[in-house]
Amino acid sequence: MTRLPLAGVKVVEIAQNLAGPFAGEILARLGADVVKLERPEGGDDARGWGPPFLDDLSPVFHAANASKRSITLDLRDSAAVAWLIEYLEGVDVLVQNLRPGVLEELGLGPETLLSLHPRLVYCSLGTFGRSGPLRLRPGYEPMVQAFAGLMMVNGEEGGPPMRMGTSVLDSGTGMWAALGVLAALVERQRTGRGSVVDTSLFETGLAWLANHFASYRITGTPPVRHRTGSTRLVVFEGFETKNGPVIIAAANDRLFAKLAVALGRPEWAADPRFATNALRQKHKTALVPEIQKIMLTRTKGEWVDLLDAAGVPCAPIHTFLEVLAHPQTAATGMIQKVPGLDLELMGLPVAFDGERPPLRRRAPRLGEHDREIRGGGRP
Repeated sequence: MTRLPLAGVKVVEIAQNLAGPFAGEILARLGADVVKLERPEGGDDARGWGPPFLDDLSPVFHAANASKRSITLDLRDSAAVAWLIEYLEGVDVLVQNLRPGVLEELGLGPETLLSLHPRLVYCSLGTFGRSGPLRLRPGYEPMVQAFAGLMMVNGEEGGPPMRMGTSVLDSGTGMWAALGVLAALVERQRTGRGSVVDTSLFETGLAWLANHFASYRITGTPPVRHRTGSTRLVVFEGFETKNGPVIIAAANDRLFAKLAVALGRPEWAADPRFATNALRQKHKTALVPEIQKIMLTRTKGEWVDLLDAAGVPCAPIHTFLEVLAHPQTAATGMIQKVPGLDLELMGLPVAFDGERPPLRRRAPRLGEHDREIRGGGRP
């Protein structure tokens, strides 16, 4: 039997682009019945975030909206708003990421809805948070990566700041939202009452700086960029080989001693410059270039085999296609077939008793479930 831990949980999603829909997607993949409410004129903007397109939908929309149902509703119509308020009587969770204040103006703010439906969990995802001078400012992933300081800690030392290569704030905020919703549902079992869950891209960005922040509070020194390395650990970075880079993660003195033997330099483990991590940090500019010279004498496959045999954590730095082709990727079962569509998507990175929640349906066409959910005489 398919494991769907949130089977029976009803969710309404009033969200577009990525962070809000990703929160709804997590809940849908876990078994919740997620009804995506979209404006009649075009729906979620992410539908058109292409080319490429498949089934007239962008890749982003497919990835963030599978296993949901879609209805159209014009929230400028008072009759439509009245229908929604009535429909929410049987709903457990509302997820929304509209511009701050929009739902409040329509009579759909958290205070209003929780007064009518006290068991509702009302989850809002914003850009900068619910308070502060920027609370009403909308925004997108790249501008918040810049504003939150993430770009300044990403890239090569001495080089320009760089955007991270995936939407870490949108997906991270969606994860925090889903986690908050689950916590609120557990609390509701105890209290019988719903609650308001708030998160934002900026708060997620600050959370991703947690280790840098702790280090700064201890040392007073702001973080610097490292191409693949670490401000705290040596040796803990990538090195070029004859045919591509390899990451070495010798995260303690014992592992460094094993690395030294594997590199043919066992004396390094007792060298007064390198014997401890603190010493290796101090003398990093002497150590790392020497390691790099040695790494260039073999291929990445040879080094991975040699270091694995020596008990030194390491990994080849894969290309996108290499990781997809690796048997470990297939073994995880993360790549899942979309029902009724010639498409595969990544599954949730969590399993229950060894079973990963499946994809239950393809991403919906705009308003595909209007009649099923709202009936023929809809407002």
